[in-house]
Amino acid sequence: MMNKIEDSILKSRKIPRAMDIRSPYYRDTTAIIHSLPFRRLKHKTQVFFAPSNDHICTRMEHVLHVASIATSICRAMGLDDELAWAIGMGHDLGHTPFGHIGERIISSMMVEKGLGKFEHEVNSLRVVDFLSPLNLTLAVRDGIVSHCGETVTRTVSPDFKIKDFDKIKTRNGILPSTWEGCVVRVSDQIAYMGRDFEDACRLGIIKTEQLPDLVKDVLGTTNSDIINALVLDIITNSETEGAIGYSEEVFEAVKALMDFNYKNIYRSDALNGYEQYFKRLIRLIYDYLTGLLEKCGHEEKKYEAEGNMLATAFYDYYTDKEESYLEHDGNIDRLVFDYIAGMSDNFCLDAGNEILKPEHLNRAIEYLK
Repeated sequence: MMNKIEDSILKSRKIPRAMDIRSPYYRDTTAIIHSLPFRRLKHKTQVFFAPSNDHICTRMEHVLHVASIATSICRAMGLDDELAWAIGMGHDLGHTPFGHIGERIISSMMVEKGLGKFEHEVNSLRVVDFLSPLNLTLAVRDGIVSHCGETVTRTVSPDFKIKDFDKIKTRNGILPSTWEGCVVRVSDQIAYMGRDFEDACRLGIIKTEQLPDLVKDVLGTTNSDIINALVLDIITNSETEGAIGYSEEVFEAVKALMDFNYKNIYRSDALNGYEQYFKRLIRLIYDYLTGLLEKCGHEEKKYEAEGNMLATAFYDYYTDKEESYLEHDGNIDRLVFDYIAGMSDNFCLDAGNEILKPEHLNRAIEYLK
């Protein structure tokens, strides 16, 4: 399998960089892991909001799993494993706090404001290109924006088209431009299917014996068994079929597992119970920050007078980014949404507490004593 876009184009950047000892894609990986958005992934929900449980998968663990699986497949198939690793590590940099629940809430709010839907794939590209510019290669940026693993198809092949990244507003209809991008797209599914099932079992939401017989017989009952079965099938089937994908038999088991997970995990009362709470929390923060913008403008002392770290941190973000927003977007309409989307779960929770708790007033009273 050979990519049809010239290597020099795939490795090109917006801003050329001097050569060093690292290959271009390995260099992208180092840029990603040293970035602030990547560091925040360790405190962002994958599926289950469980900040005190070290054994439940976080968003950072998920991207490591995706990168590892994609690299294994690419090595076996003679593809560029460094490209796959870089895409895998960067593919979820634009995810919100509280996982897909947070994504749905922010998307709904943005639609209300006439800003269109929020999609974490497109936002991940926005992060690496604009919000925290990393000057990544074209191939890695392409893989990031086209990684969508929520839509399950038996096979996927690259379209070998050079995208106009500035015009991408939705993930719909987007295909990777490289074989490695296709591998990451499938690896995203492989990484979360078994792990989400395993985490749900660990939390007592479901039991192993509830798995459909087809899944047990074809894929197994543990995360490691499921990953092994899917990776081996992808390697064997892709080489004979000429596309990245599952065999017919394994694909039927994949659909059965996905259907099972959606019914018993993603749409479960255990997860949906959080949605109303997180909706109130995110709306509270949005209303507070937009209110600050209207009330305080560029006056730093007014933000400081709020007596909390959220207001002062937001002031720093606003004043640092305002000109960039005006140049890039023509306005600052998305500034508050971008700020909230970048929050970790913990920071978002702390922000809500700071808005509601008058700690600065308590401190002032103590001082008077």
